[in-house]
Amino acid sequence: MSRAFPKIWGEKMKRNDEQTEKIRRTVREGYAKVAQRSTGCGCGCGSPNQLAKTVGYTDDDLGALPDGANMGLSCGNPTALASLKPGEIVLDLGSGAGFDVFITASKVGPEGRVIGVDMTPDMLDLARKNGADFRKRTGMDNIEFRLGEIEHLPVADNSVDVVISNCVINLSPDKQQVWNEVARVLKPGGRVAVSDLALHQPLPQAVLDSVEALVSCVAGAALIDETDRMVRQAGLVDINLESKTEYIDQMDEWSDPLYREIISHLPKGKTLGDYVTSLYVNARKPAGCCCG
Repeated sequence: MSRAFPKIWGEKMKRNDEQTEKIRRTVREGYAKVAQRSTGCGCGCGSPNQLAKTVGYTDDDLGALPDGANMGLSCGNPTALASLKPGEIVLDLGSGAGFDVFITASKVGPEGRVIGVDMTPDMLDLARKNGADFRKRTGMDNIEFRLGEIEHLPVADNSVDVVISNCVINLSPDKQQVWNEVARVLKPGGRVAVSDLALHQPLPQAVLDSVEALVSCVAGAALIDETDRMVRQAGLVDINLESKTEYIDQMDEWSDPLYREIISHLPKGKTLGDYVTSLYVNARKPAGCCCG
């Protein structure tokens, strides 16, 4: 028995690694297509500006954006949730075409800095192109985009004041590792402001098996209680979780074929809002804690 255990464990780990890579590949390919057509409909659809206003962005936020930065991929407004201050260093997980990076850069000003991390090269190319437009429009050079996975952030320990993310952590096959990384890169006393999709109750298996559901951010969503547990396990404190229904209510009204396909797999009489919510997560790294 003692000799067999390592073999069984190794086979299990191999299967998990293969499944993890399959999920990453599916997400990467799905968002590469979104970037290549430079329109939204990844985590939502309808008019990108309509969606952004629904989840709390203002006309001032949207008016200064480079063309193509708003791809309709938001499920909340972490830039407002974070209560950003001039001079802060901010990290955006899954920065896409740079939407929240550019809004954040204006809030932290030229003395601050915003780092966007994304694992899709096509998205990174688009973000950097938009970044050149942002610099030309504003005269500010306080942004950068890095290629990387949010489970393995290309960012130093204890180096950022704020971590934000918008409808991205749900896509990760290892969410606990993402929260561990958030804790690692935050400065002592630093804070996190995340808008993500989460579940009131487990999704039906037919939805979980749908590729459309995964790329739309739905199939990968964790239960609200699981999210709370992972944030606490990462060592963060002062945790506040707030469920927001506006985004899901809006999705039910759209005719986007991606979401129509997901909804078709739900039990009769059920809506997406019975299962899924937009979840705002606020937390803080304890002051004096330099460990990740």
